[in-house]
Amino acid sequence: MWKVMGGLLSCFFVLLLITGCGEKSQEDVKNSLDAKLEEMTGYKANAKMMLKTGKESQVYDVEIWHSKPSYYRVNLKNAAKDQSQMILRNDEGVFVLTPALNKSFRFQSDWPQNSSQAYLYESLARDIMNDKETMFKTTKDSYIFETKTNYQNSAMLPRQEITLNKKNLTPRLVKIMDTDANVLIEIEFSKVELNAKFDKGAFDTKRNMTGAQMEVPTLAQNANQPLEIKLPTDTPAGTSLVEEKEMKTENGKRIILTYGGEKTFTLIQERAVVKETAASTFVDGEPVDLGYAIGAISQQSLTWSYGGVDFMLASKDLTKEEMVMVARSMEGQMTK
Repeated sequence: MWKVMGGLLSCFFVLLLITGCGEKSQEDVKNSLDAKLEEMTGYKANAKMMLKTGKESQVYDVEIWHSKPSYYRVNLKNAAKDQSQMILRNDEGVFVLTPALNKSFRFQSDWPQNSSQAYLYESLARDIMNDKETMFKTTKDSYIFETKTNYQNSAMLPRQEITLNKKNLTPRLVKIMDTDANVLIEIEFSKVELNAKFDKGAFDTKRNMTGAQMEVPTLAQNANQPLEIKLPTDTPAGTSLVEEKEMKTENGKRIILTYGGEKTFTLIQERAVVKETAASTFVDGEPVDLGYAIGAISQQSLTWSYGGVDFMLASKDLTKEEMVMVARSMEGQMTK
């Protein structure tokens, strides 16, 4: 009898080794992730975001704060280009701050609930839990999910690979891919502190603008500097540049590029003017993440600032996704 029992136990242990003793299933991980999000009070995170959409990869430091239920602070910085922007959500609304221009836009927006954000933990978790067709695998210290995206340009960037720390289910790495499975955006988290504590003014608009300007000084008025015209590398099929106009303004010149064909649009760029006061300007639209900058999008226009230049894309033909595609493809591009 003991020999039989010993044989059965041996077979049992072999079976455990084959099937992976204690290994969580995909549903187990999703349920644990759901429970963790429910119990946590917020977090602080640091990450590096690499954009591979231009001629050269661009690296941005991203600092993320979240305090439940709805306070957010996302600081996006590219030290090499003195580019810094911040998106805030507090009791007054949603704000996009551009410290170097002393510029503040305010939105009445559901951000970030209205679409996924690749650097927000709960947004990534929601994408994992909502996708019924996730691909799942495990490594020694990670759980890896491949899911559909829910970004504002998800048709152009339809898939993402999300790597979670096995120990505490916090994000480690996010890879966002185009329709050919090329990784165009990569976000590597270096630190995630769950249930972080925040002081009383952590999400205050004025305080954050002042603090950011100490790190990235306000730009001097630069109307006399040459304007380097940028062209998009991605435009809808059947659309091309048909006209370029230059207008003189109080602050230098304004370039107006007209694209014609199946889907027409106009692209305007001019030197940004540093605001004398940081009073917020209300924008009828939604904040939109372009990767290298945060803009404002409505049904027929998209505006953003980058490198001391204001951009506006206007069209009655382009969808919001197509406007984002065009704007994203202008990072790092230069023609004249």
